Amino acid sequence: MSTISDVPAVEPVPPAPVSLREAFLYWLKLGFISFGGPAGQISMMHTELVERRRWISEHRFLHALNYTMVLPGPEAQQLATYIGWLMHGTLGGIMAGVLFVLPSLAILIALTWVYLAYGDMPAVAGILYGIKPAVTAIVVFAAVRIGSRALRNGVLWAMAAAAFVAIFALQIPFPYIVLAAGIIGFVGGRISPAKFRAGGGHGASDKSFGPALIDDHVPVPEWARFTWRATLTHIVVGLTIWILLEGLLYLAWGWQGPLTQMGWFFTKAALVTFGGAYAVLPYVYQGGVEYYGWLTGTQMIDGLALGETTPGPLIMVVAFVGFVGGWGKEIFGPDSVALAGIAGATVATVFTFLPSFIFILVGGPAVEATRHDVKFTAPLTGITAAVVGVVINLAVFFAWHVLWPGATEAAPFSGRFEWFSLLITVVAFLMLWRFKVGIIPVIGASAAAGLGWSLLVL
Repeated sequence: MSTISDVPAVEPVPPAPVSLREAFLYWLKLGFISFGGPAGQISMMHTELVERRRWISEHRFLHALNYTMVLPGPEAQQLATYIGWLMHGTLGGIMAGVLFVLPSLAILIALTWVYLAYGDMPAVAGILYGIKPAVTAIVVFAAVRIGSRALRNGVLWAMAAAAFVAIFALQIPFPYIVLAAGIIGFVGGRISPAKFRAGGGHGASDKSFGPALIDDHVPVPEWARFTWRATLTHIVVGLTIWILLEGLLYLAWGWQGPLTQMGWFFTKAALVTFGGAYAVLPYVYQGGVEYYGWLTGTQMIDGLALGETTPGPLIMVVAFVGFVGGWGKEIFGPDSVALAGIAGATVATVFTFLPSFIFILVGGPAVEATRHDVKFTAPLTGITAAVVGVVINLAVFFAWHVLWPGATEAAPFSGRFEWFSLLITVVAFLMLWRFKVGIIPVIGASAAAGLGWSLLVL
């Protein structure tokens, strides 16, 4: 995040009220430039909304972030939804959340179509050859980054190791791992609170960038005050929307129809995405690749690569999964595979993000009413520790497919070993870890290396 010296001098008066139109333009802009994963997106919002525009104070920004970190789902998108809701009510929250993902959906649909239609072209294949090891390095870096923050004692290290064994060796579904970790964290937090104390997270801050529109002592707006009527209304409306959408898919294609199953699967995915996008990827892999057969393991890696290079939350890789699944299943017939892909991507996105809006609109008033007493940290600490093990498993999976592309489960190390892919992986990791290079430049350099290698050697 920027330092105080990077921003204008503190002003003695708060900024003028922000119109809905002005907020719309900002959230739309953010949707097109929100690269860098959740950390980069959160930092971007902090710099713009807290430091420069002063729409919200440091304390209230971090308080909102603490809540979104506890929730399943993409924390950056939920943070945008929370701030939009706090500023302009339900409409403002929905607007901010939708605009955060809509540009990414449109871009991913276009890129996935190019990938499926022209992915066999030498130039495209060469670029993907270079990007895949970079993605492996990014996942390894994510594991290191999460682990350095989360694993502060032997208990948490043990939970990470147990999670890795559970998903790698025992192939226990990801939701059960999350549930078990949350229960252990809850119980452990009461037995030995010091072992499960949240740290390295988003605590209170004494920084001040001048009076904000939503300052520390600004009263909670009328729409953000907790009432049972508003809470029940948001729950009922949210569930009604889900039932209507899933019901329409059921009436059109039956329960076993690909789009109906996508709606059900991505709803479940949205409810277990504790720890961010990297944590849910193994679950999406288990379902999309192994159970439903919507795409292959190699395509999953390619999808993550595309997700890393587009704005919006990384969990938008679900749009890629939905597009490839709809395209491959030929939902509308062999002559309308592109339309089927668009339908799959849209269904995957809508059902993944719908719960996020319900969480914010339902839980936001309670969070605002208890601004100085945020709990749930012990279960979150346990879940985060388990997530480290799950992400390491994901890194192993990606590395296996990248370094031994011809291998199978029966012969896991058969075929040619891709030493150049290993070289790209190591260099990309060092660029991220040692030299603090951004994800987009790393992917760009890796893509160029892969293209050059494919033209010269392959």
